[in-house]
Amino acid sequence: MTQAGLRRPLIRIVYALIIATGINLLVASGVGADEFSRSLQTLLRVEEDYGQHASQRVNNWYRLINDYRDKQTLDKLELVNNFFNQLAFINDTDHWGKEDYWATPVQMLASNGGDCEDFSIAKYFTLRDMGVPEERMRLVYVKALQLDQAHMVLTYYPSPDAEPLVLDNLDTAILPSSQRTDLLPVYSFNGNGLWLAKREGNDKLVGRSKRLSRWQEVIARVNDEQLLMTRQVAQ
Repeated sequence: MTQAGLRRPLIRIVYALIIATGINLLVASGVGADEFSRSLQTLLRVEEDYGQHASQRVNNWYRLINDYRDKQTLDKLELVNNFFNQLAFINDTDHWGKEDYWATPVQMLASNGGDCEDFSIAKYFTLRDMGVPEERMRLVYVKALQLDQAHMVLTYYPSPDAEPLVLDNLDTAILPSSQRTDLLPVYSFNGNGLWLAKREGNDKLVGRSKRLSRWQEVIARVNDEQLLMTRQVAQ
C-alpha cells in the first residue's frame, strides 16, 4: 500500500476519535454538531488533496470565525482583512490554469493564495459568516490607477448612507473610500444587488446580482462545500 493509501485510514480513525471525544466541547463553545461534522469532513478533504499545512490554514479560518463572532464589527473587519492578506497573490493563469476563476475561501486557503477577486470574496463570505449583514458589504470592481488594471476590493458600509470602508490586498490599511484616490470604482454587487458607480456618488442600482454568472457560480460552490451556509442562530 502506498503512503497516501496508509494515511487515509489513519485520518478516518482520527476523525472518528475527534467526533467521539471532542464534539461536546465544540458544541459548548457555540459550534453546532452538524457544522462541526461538516467542518471536519472539509478538513479531511483538504488534508488529502493539499496536505497538512493546508488543512491547518483552513482550521485556523474556522477558529477565526467561531472565536471572534461576538467582536465589534470594526474589529471583525480588521481581523479578517489581516488574516487573508497574509496569503500570496497568484494570478489565475498560474494558479488555476484559467484566465479568470473565482475561488471559494476554502480553495484559496488550501492552495495558499489567490488574486484580487479571491481575496475580496473570501473576506465577504467570512464576514457574512461572522454575522456582518450582507447588505452592508459590496464587492467592488475598480480600476487601480497606479497599476492601470482592473482590481477588486470589498467595501463595508457602517450605515446605509455612510461612506464605505475599503478592505484591499494592495493597501492593507482599512480606509474610507475617499482616501483611496488610487481606485476608480466601476460597479459593485453583493448577494442581492448590482450597482453602477457614479462620479457624484450615490451609485445607481441597476438590477440583481444574479446577472453575474461567475458570482452565481462561486456562491453555488460555497454552498456545495456546506461551509458558509446561512447560520441558524439559537435565540
